Amino acid sequence: LEFALAKIGAILVTVNTSLRAPEVEYLLRQSDTSTLVTIRGFRGVDYIATLDEIGATRGALPALRRIVFVGDRVPAGLMAYEDVRAAACRVGDAALEAHAERIGLDDVINMQYTSGTTGFPKGVMLSSRNIVNNGCSLGDALAFTPADRLCLCVPLFHCFGCVIGVLGAFTHGARLCPIESFDPVRVLETIHRERCTAVYGVPTMFLAELESADFARYDLTSLRTGIMAGALCPEPLMRRVMTDMHLPEIAIAYGMTESSPGITATPRDASIERRTQTVGVALSDQQIKVVDPVTGAARAAGERGEICVRGYNVMRGYYNNPDATRAAIDAGGWLHTGDEAAIDADGYVRITGRIKDLIIRGGENISPKEIEDCLRDHPSVADAYVYGVADAFFGEAVAAAVRLKPDITADVDDLIAWCETRIARFKVPRDVRFVTAFPMTASGKVQKYKLREEHEQELQKIRAS
Repeated sequence: LEFALAKIGAILVTVNTSLRAPEVEYLLRQSDTSTLVTIRGFRGVDYIATLDEIGATRGALPALRRIVFVGDRVPAGLMAYEDVRAAACRVGDAALEAHAERIGLDDVINMQYTSGTTGFPKGVMLSSRNIVNNGCSLGDALAFTPADRLCLCVPLFHCFGCVIGVLGAFTHGARLCPIESFDPVRVLETIHRERCTAVYGVPTMFLAELESADFARYDLTSLRTGIMAGALCPEPLMRRVMTDMHLPEIAIAYGMTESSPGITATPRDASIERRTQTVGVALSDQQIKVVDPVTGAARAAGERGEICVRGYNVMRGYYNNPDATRAAIDAGGWLHTGDEAAIDADGYVRITGRIKDLIIRGGENISPKEIEDCLRDHPSVADAYVYGVADAFFGEAVAAAVRLKPDITADVDDLIAWCETRIARFKVPRDVRFVTAFPMTASGKVQKYKLREEHEQELQKIRAS
C-alpha cells in the first residue's frame, strides 16, 4: 500500500496497531480518512469490534466511505481486499500512468501522527520529496548496498519503519527481513537464519536481545551496522552492541516525525563517546542551528538552546492545524524541534533535554538529562527518567522514575545520597519512585507527561492519607 498509494497520490495515514476505540475514532475523524484497510485483529485487539464500537461500520464517520477487509470471512458491510485487486485489473496502464503524471514531488502522500510525548497527537503531512530523500540519506549513512539484508523489527506505522526502514532499504536495493511485532528471540532467529547485515531498534530493544536467555546460541557475525534511535544509548550498552552483537558500525540517529524523520546520525567510524554522548552530525542537504528558545537569536558553538532544522525534510505542516504549523515552522522555513541541544565545533549535536521538559525550581532552570545520567551511573539502576512535579514553595520539584536492574534492590535514600555527592543540591530528586516499565510511544520514546501524572497522583494519595 505504501508504494501503490504514493503512485496515485492518495495519502497513506498510518495507524498504531495498539490504539483503542477512542484513539481510533479521533484519528479517523481528524484525518478525514475516506478508506480504511484492516485485518480482523492483532495481539488481542479486535479491530472489527473497535470499528463497530465507534460506529465506523454504520456510517457514523462522515468522511469514511469504505472499509476494506484483508482476510477470510469478510464481515458484513466491508469490502473484500480481493475485490479491490480484481477491480485493479480493469484499470489500464495508460490511465494509471496519466494519473501518476499529475502527482507532484511535494504533494502530501503520507500522514503520520505525532508520538504524543507531550499530549494530543497531530497529523504530520509528508511528501515524496520528504520521505524518499530522507530514507535514502540514512541508507547512505549506513553505506547500504544490494548485498545488505535488514532485520526490520520496528513498527511500520512509524517513520522509523516505513521511511528509515522500508525506503532506506528500497533506495539502495537492500533486502528487507521484516518481523511482524518485536520479540527479541524472533529478531535473533531472523538475523541468524537470514544472515542479516543490519538491524534497527530503540535502546530497550537491543538490551532485550542481549539479555535473551539463549543469546549465545545465535550466530550474529553477519551483522555490521544498524540504527539505534528514540533515546540516547548508555555507553555500557553501546559497547555490548558493538562487540557482542557484532555491530561495529551501528549509528545513532536523531529526528522527529515532523522532519521525515532523520536530522542527524553518527558517522560509521564515530568514537564510542560520540555514539553515546551525541546524536551525530547533520544529514546531507539539511541545515541545523541552535537558537535561544525565547528570542530566536543564534547560539554559539557549545552553547545550549533549541535545535532547529531547515531543508527538504521539513514537513508540509500539521493537517487542519495551521496554528500549530505556524508555531512549529517559522517564516524562514526553520522547523523548531522543541529539543534543547548544543552543537560543538565539529558539528556534532549533543541533545541536553526537551525545552518543555526543563524543570524550573525556584527560578533555577534544571535539565533532566544531567540528573538521569547521574542516576543511570548507579550500579543498581537500569534506567531512569526525571521530570518536574508541582510544589507549593518552589513551583516545581525534581522527581524521578527508576527501573532497577533484574534481581537488584535499592532504596530511595540510597539513590538520593548518590546524587547528592555528584550534582548540585537543587538538582537532586526530592521524590523517587520505582517502576518496572516506562510508558512509551510506539516509536520507543518515554512519555514523561504520563510519568509525571502517575507520580503526582501517588503524591496526592500520600498527602491525603
